Amino acid sequence: MQTVFVGMSGGVDSSVAAVMLKERGYNVEGVTLRLKPDSLADADIEDARRAAHSAGVKLHVLDLRELFKEKVIDYFANEYLHGATPNPCVVCNRDIKFGAMLDFALQNGADFLATGHYASLERKDDKTLLKRSASAKDQSYFLCMLSQHQLSHAMFPLDGMEKSEIRTLAEKYGLHVAAKKDSQEVCFIPDNNYSSFIASLGLRDMGEGDFADTAGKNIGRHKGIMNYTVGQRKGLGAFGKPMFVTRVDAENNRVVLGECGAQYSDGFCAEGINWISGELPKEEFRAQVKIRFRAPAAQATVTPTENGNLLVKFDEPQRSVTPGQFAAFYDGETVLGGGRIGLK
Repeated sequence: MQTVFVGMSGGVDSSVAAVMLKERGYNVEGVTLRLKPDSLADADIEDARRAAHSAGVKLHVLDLRELFKEKVIDYFANEYLHGATPNPCVVCNRDIKFGAMLDFALQNGADFLATGHYASLERKDDKTLLKRSASAKDQSYFLCMLSQHQLSHAMFPLDGMEKSEIRTLAEKYGLHVAAKKDSQEVCFIPDNNYSSFIASLGLRDMGEGDFADTAGKNIGRHKGIMNYTVGQRKGLGAFGKPMFVTRVDAENNRVVLGECGAQYSDGFCAEGINWISGELPKEEFRAQVKIRFRAPAAQATVTPTENGNLLVKFDEPQRSVTPGQFAAFYDGETVLGGGRIGLK
C-alpha cells in the first residue's frame, strides 16, 4: 500500500483531498504547516486538526516559520523594494510546499505528497508532465516552477472537479470546513495592505519621488515605489487623462506613467528559468505564455539566449507585463515551465 501525505491547510480543498485518497485505499497522513506567528495560524491549524480527525488520519504539524520568512516573506518585501511585483504563491509552492514539506513527507515514509491544487499530472515513460486541469479553477500556473523530482512525487486528487462538487463532498463527509471561505490575496497579509506590512518588517523604500512621463518629463510626485505596480491606473492622482504605470524605477525612485496604450508590451525577457522536462530548448519555439494567473495564455515566439534566459515576443501586445511576476509557458494543455519576468 502506498503512503500519501496530504498538505492540509485547514481549508475545504485539502480536507476533501485527504478523505478522497483514503477512500481510494491509500495509507494517508496529513501535514499542516505553521507559517505565521499569529492567531490566524492557530485557527487554520485547528481546522486542519478537526478535518484530519473527521477523515481518520494522523496529522503532523510542521513549523516552517523561519524558512517561510526567509524564502517567501523576505522575497516578497525585497521584490517590492526593487520595483518588482512578486508572486509569493509560486515561490511558496516551489520552496515550502513542494520543497520543505515534500522533503519531510519523503523522510517519513511517504511515496507522494498530495495538495488541494486544481492541476493535472501525466506519468509518461520516466517523466511527469504538468497539465492544465479541466476545472474552471485550474491552478497549473502556480506550479510552473516545480521540478521533475517534485512533480514525480506530487498528487492532485481534485483534478477536473469544480468547487461546488468539493463543497458537496465536504458536507457528505461531515467536514466542518464545508462552508469555509477560500483564502484570498496573500495569506500572510490579511488586510491586503502590502506597503504597511513591509514597513512593519522595518523596511522602507526611499519615500516620495517623481512621477515621470514616457519622455522623461516630471509630471507629479508619488508616495513611495512600494505603492505602485506596472499596469496600475487607480491611486495615481489627476493628470487630465487616464494614465498608467509603465515602469517602476527603484534605482532613481521614479515611477513612469504613460497614456492609454502605453500599458501594452510586445515582449519581455524571462530569467531564472525552470524547464519541467529538465532540458531547456536550444532553438526558437512557439508557445502560449501566461504572464499572471488571471491573464489568458497568449501566443508567442520564444528564443533561448546564451545565458539561459528566454526572450518572449508576443503575436499581439499584452497588457501589464509586470516585472517580478512569473511567466508560465504552455504547449497546449502541457506546462513546459516558467520563469521570472525581468526588469526592463
